[in-house]
Amino acid sequence: MKLLYPTSLRLDPSKLEGFSVDLQSYDVKTSIPEEHTDADILVTWANSSDNLKDANKRLTKLRWIQSLAAGPNDVLNAGFDPKKVSITTGSGLHDKTVAEHALGLLLVSARKFHLMRDYQNDGKWPGPLGGPQPDKEPGTFNTLEDANIVIWGFGNIAKMLAPYLTAIGANVTGVARQQGVRNGYEVYGEDKLAELLPKTDALVMILPGSDATKNALNAERLKLLPKHAWVVNVGRGTSIDEKALHSALTNGEIGGAALDVFETEPLPESSPLYKQKNCVVSPHAAGGRPRGAEALIAENLRLFLAKQELKNVL
Repeated sequence: MKLLYPTSLRLDPSKLEGFSVDLQSYDVKTSIPEEHTDADILVTWANSSDNLKDANKRLTKLRWIQSLAAGPNDVLNAGFDPKKVSITTGSGLHDKTVAEHALGLLLVSARKFHLMRDYQNDGKWPGPLGGPQPDKEPGTFNTLEDANIVIWGFGNIAKMLAPYLTAIGANVTGVARQQGVRNGYEVYGEDKLAELLPKTDALVMILPGSDATKNALNAERLKLLPKHAWVVNVGRGTSIDEKALHSALTNGEIGGAALDVFETEPLPESSPLYKQKNCVVSPHAAGGRPRGAEALIAENLRLFLAKQELKNVL
């Protein structure tokens, strides 16, 4: 049995030894070498679309793909069929880094670091942003303490982020497809958004990319947010209607947006979001560093060899 692992990530193959599996590295930007087209298992990370499409055509013996991404859209877009090849995700590998990035974007939003940087780039002292100023004024978002933070998409990343926010003093509420209490946080169904959004100081989007979540934050829902509220997106860019968001920013209907993901990436230079005063553009940098990849691969490899159900099956 042969397992191909990518050179796009510094993996320690010694942690995968002892399974009686032939371990071979491969370049994710070029075609799979002919001598490795008999692989049974393919580990993917940052593969080019051409590489994956080539693998789909030529790796005819493939039985399992372990993606190290939280969502294997690239694998599915290459044509791999989950009904014919087991596909497992890297869910859990990015929780800490994405949660930390979301916290950073929230702090930028509240403390207005982006505007301070604008002053600096112009060689000016950002005086209006400093000195004596009111704190926790109604209709403002300038601190996370006592702020109402709604996390839409309350999965593993949200469970990591929520305690960070609670430690600072924020009031955290979750939204998901099913209501309930998760890790001590009240999570409401999406049918409650109309009640929650008008009371929100910052809306954190951590939704997966799918037809069901496309443009989930649309013009109608944006209008429900207070004029001071910020939108932070570290999930998938397709979950926000970017035209509606641009309109809301332009018309002052929301306070701002801090976005790490976009419908098209890289965000085209023609996008009006670049010019928005209160829009922070982050280059899909929240994840990008899967932690504990070897442990996940090893665990699933053990399950695969034992013919048991794999972890994070798509």
